[in-house]
Amino acid sequence: MAMRLSGLMSGMDTESIIQELVAAKQTKVDDAKKAQTKLSWKQDAWKSLNTKLKNLQSKYLSSMRFSTAYAKKTTKVSDSSKVSVITGENAVDGVQSLEVKQLAKTGYLTGARIGGEDNKLTALSKLGDLGIDFGEGGKGTFTVKASGKSVDISVTADTTISDILTKLKDVGLNANFDANQQRLFISSKKSGADNDFSITASDANGRSALEKLGLQTDLSRDKATLAEYQTYAGYYVPGDEAATLGNMRGLIDKTVEERTNAYLDQYKNLVSSKEDAQKKIDEINEKYKDTSLKTVEEYAELLDAKNKSVKEIEEAIKNETDPDRKKQLETELKILQDDVKKLSDQKADATTLAAQTANVAKYDEQMADIRTYINVSEDTVDGVTAYSASATDKLTAEVEKRYLDKAEYAATVMKDYQNGKLTGSATKVSGQDALITLNDAEFTSNDNTFAINGLTFTALSETKEGEKVTVTTQNDTDGIYDMVKNFLKEYNAIVNEMDKLYNADSAKGYEPLTDEEKDAMSEREIEEWETKVKDALLRRDENLSSINSALQAVMSSGIEVNGKTMYLHDFGIDTLGYFNAPDNEKHAYHIDGDPDDANTSGNADKLKSLISNDPDTVVSFFTQLSRNLYGKMSDLSSSVDGYRSYGNFYEDKKMKSDYDDYTSKIKELEQKLNDYEDKWYKKFSAMETAMAKMQSNTNAVTALLGG
Repeated sequence: MAMRLSGLMSGMDTESIIQELVAAKQTKVDDAKKAQTKLSWKQDAWKSLNTKLKNLQSKYLSSMRFSTAYAKKTTKVSDSSKVSVITGENAVDGVQSLEVKQLAKTGYLTGARIGGEDNKLTALSKLGDLGIDFGEGGKGTFTVKASGKSVDISVTADTTISDILTKLKDVGLNANFDANQQRLFISSKKSGADNDFSITASDANGRSALEKLGLQTDLSRDKATLAEYQTYAGYYVPGDEAATLGNMRGLIDKTVEERTNAYLDQYKNLVSSKEDAQKKIDEINEKYKDTSLKTVEEYAELLDAKNKSVKEIEEAIKNETDPDRKKQLETELKILQDDVKKLSDQKADATTLAAQTANVAKYDEQMADIRTYINVSEDTVDGVTAYSASATDKLTAEVEKRYLDKAEYAATVMKDYQNGKLTGSATKVSGQDALITLNDAEFTSNDNTFAINGLTFTALSETKEGEKVTVTTQNDTDGIYDMVKNFLKEYNAIVNEMDKLYNADSAKGYEPLTDEEKDAMSEREIEEWETKVKDALLRRDENLSSINSALQAVMSSGIEVNGKTMYLHDFGIDTLGYFNAPDNEKHAYHIDGDPDDANTSGNADKLKSLISNDPDTVVSFFTQLSRNLYGKMSDLSSSVDGYRSYGNFYEDKKMKSDYDDYTSKIKELEQKLNDYEDKWYKKFSAMETAMAKMQSNTNAVTALLGG
């Protein structure tokens, strides 16, 4: 920081002058802070609405889409935040105790940061950009096991991050590179221990690639990967290749068979492609059997000459005044244009012929290469050719070497791990099963859902040590009516809120206040100002409108029940109408005869009557309606890479990213502001120092002259 001297010598108010000079840059800082604050408020507004939408889906629709929810039994839990229960037809009355020991988890790997401020990577960045040296072999290999598949991924210095993401997705994983965070993110598509994934290096270069990609995990916290290394290390017999291969013979034979079949599929595709190419060649040769087809280059030269002549005659026609001569030129032009069309067609055929001839040669070469790996046999019956294949020694040797190298390297990894030498920078959450105890008996599930003796439990959160949730099942006569009523109450509250948010008054000209602006206002004025801004945050929001419209469309649609299309109004449930409903409540539903609803309490209770007299129709209608609404909400809250997390109805990831960008931007702007301010303090300090020296010199001269 520059030395800050006041205007003692100059008599100037340097503080005020400098503050005026830096005011413009301070405005930029303030604007960025206001934008970030507004974004934070918008996040809070969406979080609140998002929680309500998720509650509607999980608390009501999750159960109402199943007919079992409408059975004449009800189950209550003492703590609904720990577990939800759907009562089935075969549920037994009684009181049970339940503990949620652990929730299911999805395998999730958060890679270490691999780029820096001076080396920003993208999905198209190559592994060579990460400084990976693959040595003499020129490549590295690591194995990804997921979804019951095990795939070797070979990488070189030219392999891009995008290439790796594609291969990971092919295995059945979610994979993404966040350019802002400079990290790879990988996860299973399903929760549970059996759905976890592992990434194991097959050699030292593969391990180097994983480390540089930030994917090397701490094996003590990565159960699936540790288990893979342990398995292959267990196959290895030091100094005895035959014994090692014997231990893995089953794996080797299976892989050889899989690769043989894969090669055969490629071979058959090439045969088909070659036949198609040859068919086109034969068609063109037949077409020109009585003439000589020129080369593409020759046709191009002829066309250039013809087109030049066409342009010359077209120009002559424009300038010709003699009608007879003009007619003659037009006849010549028509002949030339026909020649151009004919030559163009011939050029196209020549181009196709050349391309397909090259393709046939290429396919032959590729088929020959495949035949070094498999012995192909053909058997033609009634014009239909069947193919079979067996592995060559080359293929078997390659597979054996792969497994031999992998077992040997796994043994090295386990030795390093046991000696505490192997560490990892990536963070891995291992997939795990949910575990509950019901009446002291243990049950497991890979997705937090347990179907036990007529009840379907969904574990929501873990209970504390010794804490038990009481589950009570008993007969329930008003259950269907209350369930529909409570669902509509929750739905109405949400759609009314969305209408209110969308139709809010404009807050144009209102922005979050700075500390200086707040100092000039009273607490009440500040509260009113900020309320004005917050109320309008989702005004005319497109995402809000899309969600609201989608929910309304499902609710107003017809449902086919026993061959008849029925609507909510057939059950005495409808809106009040556009002109009768209060503002922002025009899409809310009311039940005729509901004693708690002043608008419709005097009407005949059609819903209760139908529940009593025709429960099957009621159950059929509302299960389908709930299923439709649940499905639509699931679609609206599906995951979108870089924008939205699974289960959220708004772009939480994008907002978080934008918020972090503002933080960086504000820090940068504040630094520039401080530097700019210091620059001016230095200048004024230098001026004050110079004036002080000049005053000192003047005083000295005056003293010498006897002043």
